[in-house]
Amino acid sequence: MTAVNVYNLQNEKISEVELKDEVFDVSLKTHILHQVVVSQLCNRRSGTSSVKSRAEVKGSGAKLWRQKGTGRARVGSASSPTRRGGGVAFGPVPHAHVHKVPKKVKKSAVCMALTDKVRDDKLVILEDLKLPKIKTKEFVEVMKNFDVKKALIVTHDKMVNLEKSSKNVSWVKVMRYQGLNVYDILKYDHVFLEQTAIGKIEEALIS
Repeated sequence: MTAVNVYNLQNEKISEVELKDEVFDVSLKTHILHQVVVSQLCNRRSGTSSVKSRAEVKGSGAKLWRQKGTGRARVGSASSPTRRGGGVAFGPVPHAHVHKVPKKVKKSAVCMALTDKVRDDKLVILEDLKLPKIKTKEFVEVMKNFDVKKALIVTHDKMVNLEKSSKNVSWVKVMRYQGLNVYDILKYDHVFLEQTAIGKIEEALIS
């Protein structure tokens, strides 16, 4: 078990919590982290880029001028890729960019990313994340207490005040524990976990 301090919103130590080594103290393998991050970024692509081929371009199929006797190069249809307004040769077509990764590998990569934050002392456990009201200024003041520049905040349940207060803060992202993923953990410098979400995260990653 790995013991980590638990803080309140004023950055005051409240207690300690023990984290399971199966999730927060595993061996790091960069090639697995790379594989999962590449998979996430590929799966986000819409794959809707498209152009018209010569068969799809609207135009006459008639020969533009006779084959011989004009002194000009021979020519075919107006939709030829060599002509202005013609189709595109070997252009992009809609297709999926899905890069599948086994579920066990994804879970393993999340554990590695969390372990990396623990070892770098960039994982912060908060006793409670409830804000009294929706106020961006007060939320920023709370984050200043911890002196962070880029932070991922993971909650147990939906917190309207927290989510709306942080909506306009570009360097902070708030998500519930169900959406925890490798890319966001690695993207943000610090990860804030609500204490009540730890058990759910451990349960999901160990099962």
